[in-house]
Amino acid sequence: MDYDVIVVGGGNAAFAAAVSAKENGAKRVLVLEKAPREKRGGNTHFSGAVFRFIYDDVSQLDRFVPNAERDYPGFHKGVQPYPVAGFREDLMRVTQGRTDPELSTVLIENSYDTMCWLQDVGKHQFELAISVMGVRVGGEVKWPRGAMIRTVHEGVGLSKTWFETAEKMGIEIRYETGAVRLTQAESGRVTGIVARGPDGFATFNAKAVVLASGGFETNPEWRLRYLGAPWDHAKVRGSNFNYGDGLKMSLDIGAMPWGHWSGCHATPIVATAADYGVQNLTDKTNRLSYHYGVMLNVEGKRWVDEGADLNSFTYAKYGGMILKQPRSLVYQIFDSKVVDLLEPRYSTTEPFKSDTLEGLVKQLDLDHEQAMKTLEAYNRAANHGGPFNPAVLDGVHTEGLEPKKTNWALKLDKPPFLSWPVTGGITFTFGGLKVTQDAQVVATDWKPIPGLYTCGEMVGGLFHYNYPLGTGLMSGAVFGRIAGRAAARS
Repeated sequence: MDYDVIVVGGGNAAFAAAVSAKENGAKRVLVLEKAPREKRGGNTHFSGAVFRFIYDDVSQLDRFVPNAERDYPGFHKGVQPYPVAGFREDLMRVTQGRTDPELSTVLIENSYDTMCWLQDVGKHQFELAISVMGVRVGGEVKWPRGAMIRTVHEGVGLSKTWFETAEKMGIEIRYETGAVRLTQAESGRVTGIVARGPDGFATFNAKAVVLASGGFETNPEWRLRYLGAPWDHAKVRGSNFNYGDGLKMSLDIGAMPWGHWSGCHATPIVATAADYGVQNLTDKTNRLSYHYGVMLNVEGKRWVDEGADLNSFTYAKYGGMILKQPRSLVYQIFDSKVVDLLEPRYSTTEPFKSDTLEGLVKQLDLDHEQAMKTLEAYNRAANHGGPFNPAVLDGVHTEGLEPKKTNWALKLDKPPFLSWPVTGGITFTFGGLKVTQDAQVVATDWKPIPGLYTCGEMVGGLFHYNYPLGTGLMSGAVFGRIAGRAAARS
């Protein structure tokens, strides 16, 4: 079976590549989706579908959210520009300066144009991410720079639209067909894929292959190998099909590992979440409003600055830090002053609740005596600076307390008090492959491998230690589009 381009994977990056390949002249494009149809879509299905991208003026957002000013008066006046320098600053800050300079430049500078392409060619529809990114202050909604627009129906809508667009373009999709091995000519050029499907093994030949099958976050053996303990027992937020197949196939033919292989995106999720992502729950297990409260581990101690930065710049790191706490269990505690600020996803489970802090603590599975000491010490140290402003780094801080809380450090003094137990859920891994600016995979001799491209979570080097919300899907779309175009022309 001969194709022009084969794409391995079924998420956002894979379909960006497949649609781009078709758009750029590839007549026969095949997508191999390892999952059955009812579990298709990879991690994209489970995402909040927020995209981070540049814009020099708020008017550039009008094409995506034409009714924003009507629905949220003051939108045009209140949204700050997000130029190339702003995106770069955010990415450099959270990755501690380690993001790949060439790849991050490609990502940032192509982000707005790729958003337009997603709308025009991908046929995606967008909306403001009011439930997770908008903060109501008085009568207005305050929006963060750069990451505030998502696809309609979030990840479910993003995934569904990609499949619909691909099918309308005549792209062939095979379900329950997992790639096992790359095939190569004697010259070293990649010539296709060996895959295992419902009828056994089959070889699919192609002029070029794009690997977009995600990281190794579902694989406990690889998590232990590369991330270390206790990552092998982490709950998986998304797809239960991402075992690192594409990475293994590439490494087997000499591809160069690149980036932060001991790093990953992990999120605070409710402790009762399932071991793998549940299709109808998508990302609703997230618990990301911790910056308005405090977090105690089972020893009854605070262990991190909950208000170090806006949660969109800390959540992907704090999930892993939670996992490394004793028993991988932490309690988020809030009082009633901030309950209306909690993201709506908190409502998907019932919290512990009491009219006193002591009554709340007694319900939690932790060291009660130490927890009360910690909360009393926090209340004595809180409420310095300000005024309180939930939409910005407001400087309301603690004094004489370790760890300090540098923003939103209000006292816990208004009953009822609430608590949600959380653990760390892994989203995707940061380690990947070295690629050129055309998304072509590079071998360990520093030369590109002819006929092989990659995109999405398999691209190494972009994220280290942490990641800014909305950058993963944007990267998938940018490098998917580039990979598909390059593959079609190779």
